[in-house]
Amino acid sequence: FAATIIRLYVKLPMNREEVLVCAKQMLRSGTSVAAHAREASRARSSAEFISKLGGALQETDETQLWLELLTEECRVDIAMTAPIIDEAGELIAIMITIIRKTNSKC
Repeated sequence: FAATIIRLYVKLPMNREEVLVCAKQMLRSGTSVAAHAREASRARSSAEFISKLGGALQETDETQLWLELLTEECRVDIAMTAPIIDEAGELIAIMITIIRKTNSKC
């Protein structure tokens, strides 16, 4: 997911201020998803795992927001953003399921 975000970032038309602002935010949150997921994979307890994965969930949701804003407000071609918006939605659903199942085991 982070690599996809980076590839999109370098393709965006950075000639407008609103695109630049949203793109930088998308890049930060989108690459942060990977960092949080890696931290979760190294968790020492279920509570720490849930916390770290919860951080990844928040960053994924934020990334989805920036992608939507790039499309709707900055007029970035939807063909560039739609597949990543969909992937973010799938990741959100997966993380929610994992967090719920881990919570029910605790």
